[in-house]
Amino acid sequence: MKKKLITLAVAGALATPMVASAQGTNVTLFGSVQAEYATVNREGQSSQALIGDDTGRSKMGMHVTENLGAGLKAKAHVEYGFSTGSGALGIARERWVALANDTWGEVKFGRVQSPFKDFAGGMTIDPFAYTTLQAAGSGGTMSASANGYGSGANGFVNSAARYDSPKVQGFSFVGMLMPGDSNRLDPVNTISLNAGTPGGSNNAGGEDGEWDFQVAGKYEHSVQGHNLAVFGGYSRDNISTRQRTAMGLTNNEHVWRGGATWNFQNFRLSGQYENINNAVGAASCTNAAMLGNPAGHALNAMDTRGQCNSAMNLGGDGNIWFAGGQYDWGNTSFIAQGGMTNANGIGGGLAAGGMDSRRVSSFTVGAIHNLSKRTSLFGGYQRAMVDMLNASNIGAVADQTANGFRDSNTWSVGMRHNF
Repeated sequence: MKKKLITLAVAGALATPMVASAQGTNVTLFGSVQAEYATVNREGQSSQALIGDDTGRSKMGMHVTENLGAGLKAKAHVEYGFSTGSGALGIARERWVALANDTWGEVKFGRVQSPFKDFAGGMTIDPFAYTTLQAAGSGGTMSASANGYGSGANGFVNSAARYDSPKVQGFSFVGMLMPGDSNRLDPVNTISLNAGTPGGSNNAGGEDGEWDFQVAGKYEHSVQGHNLAVFGGYSRDNISTRQRTAMGLTNNEHVWRGGATWNFQNFRLSGQYENINNAVGAASCTNAAMLGNPAGHALNAMDTRGQCNSAMNLGGDGNIWFAGGQYDWGNTSFIAQGGMTNANGIGGGLAAGGMDSRRVSSFTVGAIHNLSKRTSLFGGYQRAMVDMLNASNIGAVADQTANGFRDSNTWSVGMRHNF
């Protein structure tokens, strides 16, 4: 009898939080697990193949919503990513708390996604996002800044406050601010061009944050079965005193983006254009976006797999455009997309100790088949072509090797399950 009473008491104690959570609080556990067999064959190098999740789609996390009354809600969100092809425990993804109201919108505080990634174009118009066929980074048709301001896989913005407005008459707006000028997010206080290194060009908030911000807007309208969305945005990465003195940068980074999507029945067309001036974060990519680069920098010629085709030259200008089409036939989506990155040269080119101009064009074809609402198969082919615009370097493989850029062929087939 005593054992039964103890068992009932323990069960009651464990059940209490669950009962409390049912009274105004909702806790959702979620995740995604992906594995793909991907082969990257760069010109002049051995083919690199693996089974895993190079781009970090696999994740698990928890989302909490509490009803505070009068239409106000409190939210908390934590998620971690991992690769199915390794024993690593995982990396931090989004982590934030928020206040939300259906009338005035939502404000998040913490580590968040960039509006250029999940609101105004970016990964919202790339069906192959978080696969080796993705448009960002190695795909060369979307910015994938390591500071998190672009569309890079596993790119998130630290120390941020983000506001998402409600949709009013088809219009919606997002603003994000990264407070800066604080050493506490950069305790080492060192200078490096490599993404992921304290003091490097990827910092958001902290010493190199300098009150960076992004704003983006969108208008959506439907008429007679046609669904149209037009979006645009502006991103500013302010350079710090240390970046001016130690890295030789003189101007803040400005990125303008505009684009649109059109849906009708089973067809979907999408595209966007990015204009980049004085590249800072845009001169880098997340490791997941460039398919893994140990040095974390686009110009590392030692890496046989990672390559950041969408990177600008540090401090230089350029532009990137993307266009894609999709047709849904039953449970299968057929996809064709591509675009181009133009990185302008700086400092008179390589011969003068600067960097040459570079153009990378690519196209991707493939398909996604949904076995259910949660499980899908995908696969396809991507071709990236690097062109050194300097007349003496066009087609010169040796010169491309010296700069860490090569033509490439990528094949992939994989499976994803969401829960």
